Order: sequence, then structure tokens, then C-alpha cells
Amino acid sequence: MMNTPPARPLAPSLWRAMAGPEPVPRAPLACDIDTDVAIIGAGYSGLSAAHALHERGVRAVVLDANPVGWGASGRNGGVVSSKFRLSFPAIERMHGLEAARTMHRLAHDGVRMVERFIDEFKLESARFEHTGSLRCAHTERALQGIRAEADWVRTQLGDTSMSVLSRAETQHETGSKAFVGSALSADAGTILPLHYVRGMADGLTQRNVAIHEDTPVLDMHRLDGGAGAILRTPNATVRAKQVIVGTNAYSNLTPATSDYQRELVPFRSAMIATARLSPELDARLMANRRSYTETRRMMKWFRKVDGRMLFGGRDAFGKEGQTTGFDALRRAMAGLFPELADVPVEYQWSGYVGMTFNSLPHVGRSDDVTTFCLGYNGAGIAMASLLGRHAAALALGERPELSLLASAGLNPVPFHSLRAPGVRLVAAWYQFLDAVGA
Repeated sequence: MMNTPPARPLAPSLWRAMAGPEPVPRAPLACDIDTDVAIIGAGYSGLSAAHALHERGVRAVVLDANPVGWGASGRNGGVVSSKFRLSFPAIERMHGLEAARTMHRLAHDGVRMVERFIDEFKLESARFEHTGSLRCAHTERALQGIRAEADWVRTQLGDTSMSVLSRAETQHETGSKAFVGSALSADAGTILPLHYVRGMADGLTQRNVAIHEDTPVLDMHRLDGGAGAILRTPNATVRAKQVIVGTNAYSNLTPATSDYQRELVPFRSAMIATARLSPELDARLMANRRSYTETRRMMKWFRKVDGRMLFGGRDAFGKEGQTTGFDALRRAMAGLFPELADVPVEYQWSGYVGMTFNSLPHVGRSDDVTTFCLGYNGAGIAMASLLGRHAAALALGERPELSLLASAGLNPVPFHSLRAPGVRLVAAWYQFLDAVGA
């Protein structure tokens, strides 16, 4: 008898509160089936892949160990960005100008894909707002860096969507006196992430794409002669010609996908949401409703949602479910916005971000039957929505233009078994550098 992973509680997030009553669960897979493509993971990647396959008339089934939106797709900060963790000038220095141009196009393609899903599935409830993203400099040195990046993107790529704001303009934009300037990326926005992923799933269900929740894939093995794979779940098996793995930072939930976890360093991200602000604070803080980030290495980010301050950051110290990090976020929030020091925090939750060794997402084949996409490095709403589509193309034998995102098989993080102490060490070093202004 197979060991079924225990049910895990949903994160008690603001997103769940805003979404209202929990939806009727989708039925677990109950009988053996044959399909063209089996997709493991019902997040942005998996659902985007299912959408692309349905468009091509390819039979697909989506399997998830938990409800839609349980993982990162329902817990993240709701920022839709046209960037990678590596800047485009850094990509050019490391890989050349043509690579930077292609990567720039792919980053903006991700935003276009989100817009397409919003329009096609009529997801007005997801409240996508194309308001831009402001990167706020905490030192003059950091401001010089983001100014140089904006200049480079304009002169080398012809992208005029980035502009630099002065200290006074940044204070007016944010309501905080903590920053010396900022850079605005206009092609970005915000969204309600749980509404978005549930809306994608509902739209696909209406098109008769099978999505089975509470259906962990416990075991997966290839058939001889490249004839596909057998996926075993608690109550049934799936025979598929191709498999797409879209489990990202939660790949360790079952042995079937645990090898993909070795491609990543899962990094905990924590968020707090305040009570609704007073009308005066609501009007003065972040009046343009953008998303906002810092230039510190241990970056904090913030935005307004539902009249509240949402404040988040990487919390390497402590496991999911522990309160470690939430107090630190509250202190950091009060440091940037002293008037919020006494505003109650009503929601706090966390989840994992899939970080990669080269700071870029990975999409490719792990063998002739299995395709994977993972490692969004904290910018997954747009990029996962895009790369699921490209993973579907790879599964069908196509060759989409992926530039530096293409992965020729799995590339485990070196010394992966030491990732937990390594993350703590690196985070502590970054905190020290941020503290001394380096």
C-alpha cells in the first residue's frame, strides 16, 4: 500500500480572506487513465502548459497533491514583473548583447501572457493593474547602479519604459523618507495571485481540461523504448506519452518529483498585511498603487492591497509555519514608514521561492519523456505563466526560443545537502553588508 503524503493546511493569507468561501474541491483521480501529457503541479506553470496543450488539441491531465493555489501560486506577493533576478546589463556582460536582447523580450512576453490570461478567462476579480514597479535606492551608490541600468536599457535595447526618480519624487511616490531615489519600470503591475490561479483553473475546467486536486504523484517510471511513463497516485495510475513537472519549490512533496528539488535552493519568503489604513494614510502612502522594492541585498518589498499595507521579504531563518521573520518584517516596515508602527498586523504567512544557482529560471528536458520548468527566483507570476507554455512546446518536440532559460537536463545545485546552513550564512552576510551600506 502506498504512503500518501499528509494533507497540509492552506496558508492563512490575506489572499484567502479576500477570495471568500473556499471553492468546492476538485475530485481526486479515481480511475486509471491514458493521456498524451500528464502535468504535475496546478500552479501557474502547470496550468499555462495545460492551456497551451488544449489549444493544440492535445489531451492533458493536471495532477496536484493539494488544492489549486496551495503553493507559491496562491501565496506570493502578487507582483507581475518584466525582469529577472539578473539585470539586463549583467546578462550582457556575461553572455553578450544578443542574449540580453532575447532575455529582455522573454521578460516582457511574460507580462503579455498574464494579460492574455486575464482577458481570455475574463479574470476581472484578479484585479490586475498595470501600474509599474518602483525600485527604491537605499544609498547613493545603489541609486547610481539603477540609474546606469535604466540608461543602458534605453540606449542598448531601445526600451524607454524605465525612468529615474529623484529623492523628492520617490518620497512623494512612496510616502517614505528612507530612499535617495528610485527607478520606475512601467511594464509591470500587481494582481491578486490566488484569484488569478483559481481563475485560470476554472477557465480550463470549463474547457474540459481535467484537473485533479489531492492527487499526489507518488511514483513515476518510464516505460521501455521511450513509450511514455506510468504515474502512480493513491487511487489510480496515469499512463502518459509525455510528462511536464511544474512543482518548483515544492518538488520535495513526493519522491516522484524530489530530484527536481536538487535544482533549487528553496528560500522562505514571508509577508504581513496590516489592518486597513486610515483615509489619510491610505491617500498619502503609495498613492499610485505600484509595487515597490528596495535595493538592499536582503530585499524588502511592499504594496497596498485592499486599503492595507502588504510588506514582505526573504526570511531564511526558520521553517514554514514558524513565526520567525514576521517580527523582523514589522520592524523593517516601521523603519520605512514610522506612522505604521502602531497599525495592527492582521495577516501573516509565508511560503517558498525557488532560487537557482545562476539566478535564472530553468526549462528543459530531464529525459526524452519528461519536461520541467522551475526556479523563478521571486518573479514567477509572469515568467511561470510564460514558461509553462514553452514547456508544453518542448513536450511536443518543438524548439521555442529560450535563450539562457534553456536547460540541457537537470543541473543539481553543488553541495545541495548543505543548502540550509549555506542559505543562513549567505543571508547573514548580506544583512551585514546592507547594515554597513556596502
